[in-house]
Amino acid sequence: MLKKKNLCLWFTKKYRIDLLVERQVIIELKSVETLNDVHTAQVLTYLKLSNCRIGLLINFNVIQLTAGIKRLYNRYYIEPQD
Repeated sequence: MLKKKNLCLWFTKKYRIDLLVERQVIIELKSVETLNDVHTAQVLTYLKLSNCRIGLLINFNVIQLTAGIKRLYNRYYIEPQD
């Protein structure tokens, strides 16, 4: 079952991730005219705070869906120690 995932941090508010896949990929869903820098910043913040490596920002308000997908990477990703 898919549902929104709350990311609780001790020092701030709750952040609401749209989809979290295998605790590795964050997917943020939008339906806006154009994706703005604030949307990108939102996904990058989620990536940093959750220590996920990859994020997808998907805009459904486009004619061809592939034109509405933006892939983002966490430059600050820390590999988990076993």
